Amino acid sequence: FREGSSDSEDAELRSVACQSLWNQIKLETEQIQEDLNKQLFDNLVSFLGRSHSQFQEKTTEWTCRMKSREIPAAALILGVNVTDHNLTFRSLSEVLQNNVTPYIALLEAKDCPGIKNLMQKLMGQLMNCYIDVDSLEDDDCVQVSQNRIRCSMTSLINWYESVTKKTDSKTPSKKRTSASRHWQSPPVVVIFKDMESFTTKVLQDFIVISSQHIRELPLVLIFGIATSPMIIHSLLPHSVSSLLCIELFQSLSCKEHLSTIIDKLLLTSRFPFKLGEKVLQVLINIFLYHDFSVQNFIKGFQLCIVEHFYSQPLSILCCQLVDAKKRVNSLSHDQCENIRRLPSFRRYVESQVSEKQIALLTTDSYLKEITQKLLEDLHVYHEHYVSVLRCLHVFTSSLPKHPLGKQIRELHCACLENQVWETEEYKSALQLARMLNKSDLVTMLQQCVEIFVSSSGKEFDKTVEKLKEFLTQFQKLEAEAFQERDVSVSSQKELQKKTDLYHLQKTLLELKESRRSKKLTKFEMLRFEVVDYIDSLVRNYLVPADHKTLHEIVYFNTASVLRGHLNAAPRTALHTALNNPYCYLKNKALKSDGGSISNKAPDICIVYKLHLECGRLINLVDWLEAFSTVVMAVEGPNADAASSDQVDDIIHARFIRAVSELELLGFIKPSKQKTDHVARLTWGGC
Repeated sequence: FREGSSDSEDAELRSVACQSLWNQIKLETEQIQEDLNKQLFDNLVSFLGRSHSQFQEKTTEWTCRMKSREIPAAALILGVNVTDHNLTFRSLSEVLQNNVTPYIALLEAKDCPGIKNLMQKLMGQLMNCYIDVDSLEDDDCVQVSQNRIRCSMTSLINWYESVTKKTDSKTPSKKRTSASRHWQSPPVVVIFKDMESFTTKVLQDFIVISSQHIRELPLVLIFGIATSPMIIHSLLPHSVSSLLCIELFQSLSCKEHLSTIIDKLLLTSRFPFKLGEKVLQVLINIFLYHDFSVQNFIKGFQLCIVEHFYSQPLSILCCQLVDAKKRVNSLSHDQCENIRRLPSFRRYVESQVSEKQIALLTTDSYLKEITQKLLEDLHVYHEHYVSVLRCLHVFTSSLPKHPLGKQIRELHCACLENQVWETEEYKSALQLARMLNKSDLVTMLQQCVEIFVSSSGKEFDKTVEKLKEFLTQFQKLEAEAFQERDVSVSSQKELQKKTDLYHLQKTLLELKESRRSKKLTKFEMLRFEVVDYIDSLVRNYLVPADHKTLHEIVYFNTASVLRGHLNAAPRTALHTALNNPYCYLKNKALKSDGGSISNKAPDICIVYKLHLECGRLINLVDWLEAFSTVVMAVEGPNADAASSDQVDDIIHARFIRAVSELELLGFIKPSKQKTDHVARLTWGGC
């Protein structure tokens, strides 16, 4: 943590706790991404296996493909979240290298403006691959300098044949261990990470050249596509696209990926750290309206963790419940005072009787005892909150186009913001739930039973029994419905027998009157009872987090700080850094009163503050004299006259460098009106 923390007593402990928590979350996110990409990667490996087996066995299908010179190609649709593509390709490359082939090249459009550059990049990456470091001797390692070989497809084929022959010659020996995971005559995989950015000519030339040598080289192309697979036909004419045997692969959408991340990181009791409603909304809005990047969302989440542990002295208690209780016992008196200053704890003290109030405010031992109990209550609250939230989401997600939304993150934000049962959206959701049919209602109850059974909350045993009781009553109603159906059929037959007009009208009037005074059926009464019971669970367990005591310890709610970090304002930041360097450097020597200029500040800061006092044109000579006056203020008149010329040269050089830096930042520019002047480019405050 930065020097000058508000409470340096436990800064190191908080830093260690922050790093430990982030390491756990990082491992979890990597596992989530691996699980989400597993199906996609398995499909790609299967595709490579089909292409490779046809090449290796020289089947009829491969012979036909050779005649038409088709290259196996996978169109990988990744979505518009371009910033996440690098991680996906890196993971894909690792999977292929571990299971399929060591010959993988990752190409980007910025590195391949022409076909020559593409071939150089391709051969440079492939020829630095090793088949098996353990089994091959030093002189067998194939490393070819690009300066000594002509970058052509023929050279690539010759290199591939030499490498595969050397590998095959080593196969009978016991040295072939790690290479056994690779296929025999492994394919050469070329991945175009950003196909839309490649020029049409480069792609056309490479595909045409490769198709002419597909008999000798088992080449497989993978196109990374951010928009639509139609881009292939837009970039390539039919004569070129017909040389590709394309198979389409679709990755998981970034919204589903984000929902999984939120579900595994926030809607769980595994990790004690939580995000407040406004903070979570800032991260979600940046995701939805800026870049759709899950990686940037995770970076924002990491920033929240660091900022929380830095700014909150009591964040040492933001850990697992067992560790938190141990740390409470070791709290110092100052840390106990920090607990007493928390707004939520003040409300808790005010709700107690006078004797307890005095003990909480004066006795540290009693405060620690109550703090342990309150932390345990907060932990139990999170367990119950998550289970009931999932149960409520089962009901709201089935409602057509409801404002509470299909995603659980939207419902979570609504519950954090305020008491959700007082909102109009929730009331309308209850009205719609009271109109659900029996099959939907039974399915939802079964899902809720599974949620509460898998929950770690001990209070849900009675809840599970109650929900199972509802399911039993629905089964009984279904049996009774068959009997009532038989009775209604017989009554209709009796009504049809009454052909007399008078009796027929009398019977119809009686039916009409009975409908007016119709009572609720057993099913409707039971449906109302189920919805009311779910409503009672919501009111008991989905209380907003800021209503709970000590929520400040685990919840990060400072949305303005996060917004300041993520929503860049470069001009404001630059002005602050140059005008008040203490804000970033935290050096007490840089503190200045009002508009005074400290000679301890960096040269560019001194030059910047002096230039703010000037008009449109700045005289360089006057500017240099003012700079020299500020810099020399600390030395006084005792400077040695013999060395004064040398000092002037140093100050002059420092001034020239500072002015050049200011020009580079765009604050000034040379003036054509006067050669010894510069023009000022910025005006007004930030």
